[in-house]
Amino acid sequence: MAAKKGGLGKGLDSLIVNKNEGVVAVNPEQHGSPVEVDIDKVEPNKLQPRKNFDEDKLQDLAENIKIHGIINPLLVQDRGKYYELIGGERRWRAARIAGLKKVPVIIMNLSEQEFVEISLIDNIQREQLNPIEEAMAFARLIDEFKLKQDEVAERVSKSRTTITNALRLLKLDKRVQDMIVDDKLTTGHARAMLSITDLDKQYEFAEKAFDEKMSVRDVEREVKKLLSENSSNKKSKVGIDPQLQAVYHDTQEKLKGVLGTKVFINAKDNKTGKLEIEYYSQDELNRIVDLLQSIK
Repeated sequence: MAAKKGGLGKGLDSLIVNKNEGVVAVNPEQHGSPVEVDIDKVEPNKLQPRKNFDEDKLQDLAENIKIHGIINPLLVQDRGKYYELIGGERRWRAARIAGLKKVPVIIMNLSEQEFVEISLIDNIQREQLNPIEEAMAFARLIDEFKLKQDEVAERVSKSRTTITNALRLLKLDKRVQDMIVDDKLTTGHARAMLSITDLDKQYEFAEKAFDEKMSVRDVEREVKKLLSENSSNKKSKVGIDPQLQAVYHDTQEKLKGVLGTKVFINAKDNKTGKLEIEYYSQDELNRIVDLLQSIK
């Protein structure tokens, strides 16, 4: 089934309801009631964005399932000899720990595109992904299905700013991303380090922030100091007029306000240099290009 440009696959809206309430709920008019199937016939989704499962939380969920059962049925795709999970892997894993022999499922008949889309959305909304897993899921919705950030935001019941900030995390060094996954850094710490473009230095700084137990404010202050020192060192080498430096700084700030993103004027000498404009996704780049083209 072909995707609609700028939206989810054709007909997908009729398959799920309550998208704006933070949970993907299956439309009963399109799919039957839950049925019980052998838990061994259910297999995990290879496209599942979650890569890490907290064993303690799974154990807690398993204890809850022993008492109350599985309240929300798993979503599965019938693959003939087995059922592939679309959403609900945490519940499936916890049910196995709890010793359940059968689990309630809603069997769906989706195109491969619908399968991926609903799987991602359900996991984003329901499965408590870590920030990096969540950012990767957002990126897949944008890259594979040509959604814009505001469309992703609507589908997963989050603000556009949340989507933008999440995507920015994918610009971090992979080692720094792993520190977020391991709860060594918060997303606030990590976003403050994005200005350090040398990835090795970024990772070194992240380790320092962790070792010294820096607050987000500490990181912001230290990064600003580091960048200021680096900028001063570069400018002093080429002998740029201090008055021009002040003009460049003011111009930089004005451009940031107009474009809504980070802008850098890197002067080589008193006459030449380059202007750098940062963007964090294809959607963001298109927005900036449209804005620049509208300026007359």
